[in-house]
Amino acid sequence: MGRLKNKIALITGAATGQGKEIAKLFAAEGATVILTDMNMAGKETAAEISNARGDVNFVQMDVSKLADWNKVADYIKDAYNNLDILVNNAGIPGRGSIEEVTEDEWQKVMDVDAKGVLFGMKSMLPFLKKSKQGSIVNNSSIWALVGTGSAASYHAAKGAVRMLTKTASIEFAPFGIRVNSIHPGLVRTPMTERLLEDPKESWRIGPIGRAAEPIEIAYAALFLASNESSYITGIDLPVDGGYTAR
Repeated sequence: MGRLKNKIALITGAATGQGKEIAKLFAAEGATVILTDMNMAGKETAAEISNARGDVNFVQMDVSKLADWNKVADYIKDAYNNLDILVNNAGIPGRGSIEEVTEDEWQKVMDVDAKGVLFGMKSMLPFLKKSKQGSIVNNSSIWALVGTGSAASYHAAKGAVRMLTKTASIEFAPFGIRVNSIHPGLVRTPMTERLLEDPKESWRIGPIGRAAEPIEIAYAALFLASNESSYITGIDLPVDGGYTAR
């Protein structure tokens, strides 16, 4: 407990699923948490976590809209005028091969999964500079590290997140800001239940032999957000049960 004591953290896509798990853990470890999402369920999530674990607030936003990031920046300035941790978790899936993907599908996935990360780092940078010990954790995917022959837009967007992370880690180092990316494999969530039940999808499972639980991804984010990783920046951290080791 207390690994994030006195830190302020912003987590995108945190109304449900993986983002909610990260928000719960960060609050339990002492952070003040600002969670954002397009889904207004984030308001109930913030109240639920706050009642159990501490100071948690919700701001509705679309990460692909710079105007919404500016709104969040105004909120942080008024409420805290500081930020120590940014977790760019929000993302959407993308389906279809290069032959199949449409322009609209490509643009939608790139806007949320890649441009959202760019806008997040850009708009939160002034606050993170003031922190002197800022940490940015970008949620990418193992599909930024290996190919599947499908999901062209998702591969491209998550690959962009990986390289944006490395570029930012160099640009932001003089300000005491570390930037790292997490690359989850298959995670057990309501969205993946169909995959987990289909024997034909077993190729998605790494040598450990099971899907990750959301808390296992959250603990990786916690490590990179905390001072325990103070000499780590610019890395790709696979949390994939050994999938990319093959």
